[in-house]
Amino acid sequence: MEVINAIGRRKSAIARVYLSEGTGKITINKVDLTEYFPSAILQYVVKQPLELLEVAEKYDIKANLNGGGFTGQSQALRLAIARALVKVDAEDKKALKTQGFLTRDSRKVERKKPGQPKARRRFQFSKR
Repeated sequence: MEVINAIGRRKSAIARVYLSEGTGKITINKVDLTEYFPSAILQYVVKQPLELLEVAEKYDIKANLNGGGFTGQSQALRLAIARALVKVDAEDKKALKTQGFLTRDSRKVERKKPGQPKARRRFQFSKR
């Protein structure tokens, strides 16, 4: 099997994933997964598509992550991994789609408007 690449985005985070056959090693920006995401919750989020299909020990994953914060990065990485797994085997698409791993979460931070303190917050109205 050749190297399969996919891309995932969330908020302002971008994840580029290179999937190849191996032993289940996940490397992010040349650092191990457990070092890059010390939180067990974020590690769980990244591994969700692999655990669902029970192929966690079958593929090696190299990822380039940039932009955004750690939550957005982990969710962008999850989307990229799910997309790469579909490229490997199209039969897995239904299982991943029902769990929502193939849906891009398009919510982003709304921009601040001029003359206002925040995006939706207004200055307090004074009648007198």
